[in-house]
Amino acid sequence: MKISQKTRYLLTFVFTLLVSCTGGPGGGASSADADKFVAEAEKKYLAASMKQGRASWIQSNFITDDTEIISAEASDELTKTIKDLAEEARKFDGLKLSEDTTRKLKLLKLALPLPAPGNAAEREELTKTVVKMESDYGKGKYCPDPSAGDKAKCLSLGDLESILAANRNPEELKKAWLGWHQVSPPYRKDYVRFVELANKGAKEMGFKDLGSMWRSNYDMEPEAFAAEMERLWQQVKPLYDSLHTYVRTKLRQKYGDAAVPATGPIPAHLLGNMWSQQWGNIYDIVKPPTTATTYDLTEILKRKNTDARQMVRYGEGFFTSLGFDQLPKTFWDRSLFVKPQDRDVVCHASAWDIDNQKDVRLKMCIKINDEDFTTVHHELGHNYYQMAYAPKSPLYQNSANDGFHEAIGDTIALSVTPEYLKKLGFIDKAPDESADISLLMRLALDKVAFLPFGYLVDQWRWKVFSGEVGPADYNKAWWDLREKYQGVAPPASRSEADFDAGAKYHVAANVPYSRYFMAHILQFQFHRALCREAGFTGPLNRCSIYGNKQVGEKLKKMLEMGQSRPWPEALKALTGEDKMDATAIIDYFAPLKAWLDEQNKKR
Repeated sequence: MKISQKTRYLLTFVFTLLVSCTGGPGGGASSADADKFVAEAEKKYLAASMKQGRASWIQSNFITDDTEIISAEASDELTKTIKDLAEEARKFDGLKLSEDTTRKLKLLKLALPLPAPGNAAEREELTKTVVKMESDYGKGKYCPDPSAGDKAKCLSLGDLESILAANRNPEELKKAWLGWHQVSPPYRKDYVRFVELANKGAKEMGFKDLGSMWRSNYDMEPEAFAAEMERLWQQVKPLYDSLHTYVRTKLRQKYGDAAVPATGPIPAHLLGNMWSQQWGNIYDIVKPPTTATTYDLTEILKRKNTDARQMVRYGEGFFTSLGFDQLPKTFWDRSLFVKPQDRDVVCHASAWDIDNQKDVRLKMCIKINDEDFTTVHHELGHNYYQMAYAPKSPLYQNSANDGFHEAIGDTIALSVTPEYLKKLGFIDKAPDESADISLLMRLALDKVAFLPFGYLVDQWRWKVFSGEVGPADYNKAWWDLREKYQGVAPPASRSEADFDAGAKYHVAANVPYSRYFMAHILQFQFHRALCREAGFTGPLNRCSIYGNKQVGEKLKKMLEMGQSRPWPEALKALTGEDKMDATAIIDYFAPLKAWLDEQNKKR
């Protein structure tokens, strides 16, 4: 996400009002005038977006009161620019325009997550509110002993995540979980106001609410998109249910009745992740019994004395093996790979496109482990996508839909197979197929476990934006959805004094989340298609496209399309299919599903 993807969608607001101000048809203007206007508007957009992008980069990397103000002012200036353009744009309403101009105007209206109200004071308030919530999240810390004053030892989110990942004392895990969830209640009131202002902006643009506007962004009606999400969830739900049943049993065996009751959802603090969205950190508890030789990528990386920069080099190497260019020198000079010790930064991993050309950057506090090895590949997928569509005009410099952007790097990561690691010299010999259940289990704890969380975050926001869930029920609705879809529960009683949804970055920073659910579907669909292109006929989980330049060329052609065509056309160009299809993830994990069902027979 990245500028950041979040910022890119914010920036698109500059254009949105161009088509939100309706007026009489034509007014003497011609289609040629409209083409010229869009071209000039794109230039102004580019200049304003670069200025805002740089301000946002500084604010994320140097969190202070001053940088928050600078970022907010740049964002507000961006939205002011649109007001001037909107007045001029009215004369093109009702004209018959070229296909290209028509598509661009459509994208302008639908590609933003944050529509500001027309009132200048409210627009400025909304901008400052969003920047403040993101900064509060980035600065958030848990101080177990605040009475110690300046000498208090405070824990960052990274510190608390490390506890959840490695500690096996349920009381310590609970303390870490509760500690982080103290960060978000102070900006609960800010979020209530944010919803009011953002909804007002969406309604001024002709949408029912902000959620309806988000769901309109997929070349289909809002209701049709919601139905499509549910269809995909139902395709994958049986696989998730099998995994959940098995993991719950293993956690009960590990922690006993006191921590995991005989019935009910899994306590959220026991799954190795602050939001229970990925469970890979508890692999040691749930790993299948096997005598097959396998490997520990985290230990391999540490044994090789891998540093953060080298982690990124490995990711770059995968893309260059497919025929892509090396990352530009500016990437290495300007990116952030290691958390600074002297200041607060937003450590959430993100890929940035500063100038819509070659100034791409990675911002990430890299840890030397298997999870961040995968995350690096994911984020570089954003950067390579950004560079691929850079020759397109500004409004087409985006992915086919936002799920595509998230899926590309993960598609590459699916090729991080034993054979690939052997080629890197990480292991001497790839494990035989008897080790596949263990490897699939490790991956399923991240990919399959994520699916319901990826679905429910925006389910919650859609209900909040529509008014179905009011401020008095924010937390209750959050946990109702988490139990319904994830089958998890908080480790202690929660109330409406809490704001647990806001303890997730994407809620605090107003980043739409459905893209991540779609990405988890699309990456397997992409992987299956690329493996087919490579002529691979074995088990899907054993396929790696590393080093295959023919496959790389096909991938590159799809990336270069950007958002110039509707996303089903981009999907078909890569896969031959024009609908998202979750059967690919079912195919990939078929051996594990059969094994899980056998283990679960008596459970």
